[in-house]
Amino acid sequence: MYNDDMTPCQDLVEDSNTSKNTHFQTVLNQYMDRRSFIAKTGSGAMALAFAASVSGCSDDDNAEATPPTGTQPPTPEGTDKHAWSDLKQRPSKLSFKAVEKNTQNSFSVPEGYALKVLYAVGDPINPHNAIKIDSISQSGASYKFRSGDCHDGMSFFGMHPTNKNYAAKESTQGLLVLNHEYLAQDELHLPEAITKGIRSEDQVMREINAHGVSVIEISKDTSSQNVKVNLNSPFNRRITAQTEMEIHGPARGADLLKTRFSPDGTLTRGTFGNCGNGYTPWGTYLTAEENWSGYFARKANDTREIAKEDVALQRYGRGGTGARSSQYGWNTPVAELTGNTDLYDCWDISIKAANALQDYRNVMNTCGFIVEIDPFSASARPVKRTALGRFAHEDCRCSNPIVGQPLAFYMGDDATGEYLYKFVTEAVWDPKDMNGGYAAGDKYMDKGTLYVAKFNDDGTGEWLELSFDKHGLNASNPNYAFSDQADVVVHARLAADARGATKMDRPEWVAVNPENGEVYVTLTNNSNRGRSYETDAANPRSYVDVKNGSASNSGNMNGHIIRFHENAEKTTATTFTWDIFLFGAEADAEANINLSGLDDLNDFSSPDGMWFDPRGVLWIQTDDGQYTDETNCMMLAALPGKVGDGSRAMAASTKSGGQETIVGAPLKNDRVRRFLTGPSGCEITGVTMTPDYKAIFVNVQHPEGTWPANQSSKYSLMGLAPRSATVVITRKDGGVIAGEALEEKATTA
Repeated sequence: MYNDDMTPCQDLVEDSNTSKNTHFQTVLNQYMDRRSFIAKTGSGAMALAFAASVSGCSDDDNAEATPPTGTQPPTPEGTDKHAWSDLKQRPSKLSFKAVEKNTQNSFSVPEGYALKVLYAVGDPINPHNAIKIDSISQSGASYKFRSGDCHDGMSFFGMHPTNKNYAAKESTQGLLVLNHEYLAQDELHLPEAITKGIRSEDQVMREINAHGVSVIEISKDTSSQNVKVNLNSPFNRRITAQTEMEIHGPARGADLLKTRFSPDGTLTRGTFGNCGNGYTPWGTYLTAEENWSGYFARKANDTREIAKEDVALQRYGRGGTGARSSQYGWNTPVAELTGNTDLYDCWDISIKAANALQDYRNVMNTCGFIVEIDPFSASARPVKRTALGRFAHEDCRCSNPIVGQPLAFYMGDDATGEYLYKFVTEAVWDPKDMNGGYAAGDKYMDKGTLYVAKFNDDGTGEWLELSFDKHGLNASNPNYAFSDQADVVVHARLAADARGATKMDRPEWVAVNPENGEVYVTLTNNSNRGRSYETDAANPRSYVDVKNGSASNSGNMNGHIIRFHENAEKTTATTFTWDIFLFGAEADAEANINLSGLDDLNDFSSPDGMWFDPRGVLWIQTDDGQYTDETNCMMLAALPGKVGDGSRAMAASTKSGGQETIVGAPLKNDRVRRFLTGPSGCEITGVTMTPDYKAIFVNVQHPEGTWPANQSSKYSLMGLAPRSATVVITRKDGGVIAGEALEEKATTA
């Protein structure tokens, strides 16, 4: 969510974790280098001593990816824990021609593949709102029926041709569900027309409606593999930042969630800041609310009656005595069109009335959850699942469903130095709940146990329980006095602080390996690793990055992917083992930076979006601002091994001699290679497939230049480019995506 000059693209990255958990002393010196500063000098010695005054900007963040595409849960009569996957179709190697690094203003895909724009900002979801000239002349209200902005997490739900419900193996028709995370405002308005101060209601309506989620029906031709949107589908709809939502789980009805809109604390409006996603075994979509605190204004000296409220606001990015402005000013319109000022009052969390039932001081407490959406039910309200905790949710991935065992949902909190969580259901998986909709969600996601992760330097880890009145999570807690489980889940960060969780380098997307249930987490970067955050085995690198012969940034600038294996392969395990699967790095960086031995066909920086397809192919996407002087953001395919297949290594660190860590087995470029690069200035985020693996969908955010005008005459005629979009990629011969090795094997057999 950052441009390649490291300026924020209408988004905020938090660093509000001031807890004294492990790894957090300030370290004053920066050492370690980067390829052009050390490798190109021919010196292998790390003799650089850069002071802590070498500034480090926070890098990009976002992400996406996941579909129930082909993830068929076990049948009622079968209990094989891998029965739902298609591992027999997993290639033994990757043999498509790797895409070379480049900074072009277009997509690059492998030879033999074709790409087209499917769904871009402003595109209609019905035939009544077709774009005639451009998207910026359309009314704000019309964006309830158009594609929103900044496409992100995404899943494909196959649809039964007769029953019109979820069918995991159906590829010719289905519902594509995707997030619209935030705004690149010049994709929605002419820059000179953007109002400042008291904003235009029409512009604010356009922006509010451009957030949230799209549900669109698509069809795929079985011969040509051509994919198109069905504009006449009754399933097409937009969920926006004003859509009414149910609140379920332990925080439902809690005083913390009572507002003027919902005095009983059971409803709220809107979902926004939607980054990554997930899907459930019963066939619903999970959208993750990430960077939401900056949407709210708070007046100066807004003193709270209860001291602990100030602690909570500080921990969630809206604390302090100074005024906090809304990043988009949605609290400012005078409602000249609708006459309903309540639509805009709700973006101000200041105390304005005698009690919480008369203002919106608590409305921010209704944000930051996992939201369940049933794609096949347009009439029922989406549901915020509070049992899974409140934080900057980047993603939410369900464990491989095993009949008779609890499910686990794994989640990252994407802010600097935040944590990794899991929620274990009280109910055990029953395949009869397929297509159970929100009722199944109530069964599995409202009752269970929330945990936060602690990573030990010896390659083991612990899940620390976050339950009221256990382990000091009660009124006796010295930093924040918890009153009940609603208080624990609404202030999950404070509970995790109290338990001593490990501060990570911005946990983003999560992926679950269908082959062995191991969990992968992208840690995109941390420019303060080695200063405010001391290195440790799970976050081991701190080094100086150099561009054009001078120091650019320092810390863990290129990110890494960590993975772990639950003890005894149980979702209920409270211990695990871990290693680092891949380190982002430039190919010619020093060996203690490029610990994965990447080469020019697979080097990358700032992993973000990530998803395992049901075959066991791992798709890795980047949101980078550090390596973009040499290559645009990208997506790679990988064929992983398993936790423990590598060895120990010494990483570049501010510590004398380096930081010892545990790395996975090196993968040659036939096991991890670059599948695409996006247009200049973009982030690549969001990936899903049709269950036959013949069409792969990818999202692109905030591209620069003229893309997609150079991709389609439809967009070249419009007055607004570039724009965020969903693209679809197929093989020109109609074959399986990344399946060339299987075809080669069949030919030679």
